[in-house]
Amino acid sequence: MRLARRRWRFRAFRKRRELKPVVNRTGIIGRHDILVFSTLRNERVRLPYFLQYYRDMGVNHFLFVDNDSDDGSREYLIEQSDCSVWTTKASYKRSRFGVDWLNWLQTRYGHNHWCLVVDPDEFLVYPFCDTRSIRALTDWLDASSIRSFGAMLLDMYPKGRLDAQPYREGTDPFEIANWFDSGNYTIQRNHRFGNLWIQGGPRARAFFPQEPERAPALNKIPLVKWHRHYTYTSSTHMLLPRGLNLVYDEWGGEKASGCLLHAKFLDTFTRKSAEELTRRQHYANSHEYRAYAAGLKDDPDLWCKWSEKYINWRQLEILGLMSKGNWA
Repeated sequence: MRLARRRWRFRAFRKRRELKPVVNRTGIIGRHDILVFSTLRNERVRLPYFLQYYRDMGVNHFLFVDNDSDDGSREYLIEQSDCSVWTTKASYKRSRFGVDWLNWLQTRYGHNHWCLVVDPDEFLVYPFCDTRSIRALTDWLDASSIRSFGAMLLDMYPKGRLDAQPYREGTDPFEIANWFDSGNYTIQRNHRFGNLWIQGGPRARAFFPQEPERAPALNKIPLVKWHRHYTYTSSTHMLLPRGLNLVYDEWGGEKASGCLLHAKFLDTFTRKSAEELTRRQHYANSHEYRAYAAGLKDDPDLWCKWSEKYINWRQLEILGLMSKGNWA
């Protein structure tokens, strides 16, 4: 495992050459600041709400890798005083889907900071997030000597056709996509890395009904007290050293965890899927996006009679999708 970690870190070091700084404001990052790292391409319509959501949560600085956007995303981020931006035209696929790029930036700028790695359509909810800032969470994690915080990716969707209600820039996407699957999940343990592997939800039942084992993984470890010797190995699904993957209790108790509300299924989804299918820059020769393209031909309604309407984090805790553990 140590050799694997060195290999991934060296790979990230080499991939740094692919990143060109557009605006680097990391000099204003304070010693105790909480940072967000994200890779994007053509996400201009999502960015205002994304930034405001995490600013309100207590994030201090954002570090973005823009993968050759042509919709104004990069220009918009340059104007934001709490954002640093790098750009690249290099292959997303050959950077291990952006992992190498962000591993390098976290090594360079995230050391000894709490770092949150999320996509522009992922929104963290955690216990007491309606009354406590993310710093309250990280302070408790520090006091408890916990270095990583897990969150299940929860796919959100509207009731009815995905394109029935257009998403407007700056608005809350969960005013539209406010339903989720309360069950229909499988969990198994990855014995090599020690992390949990979760699959299921609307993507498994709607787009991978015949091959549920090929549905996207929903387990994430997005929040980590970073050290320059750490590395993500597969998106934010797992890390090295492997002890960071133990974000669950092995002895029958519960560790605090959150959810990443996934605002993928808006009216922008069809266009985005078509673009990514053409680019073929995603995992397994874009198998996931080929499944989306096939499923979208009939304009599917992801809502079903078992769908649950989202209320708040307490609802997710009751359903067993997240836990406050012993954080009271």
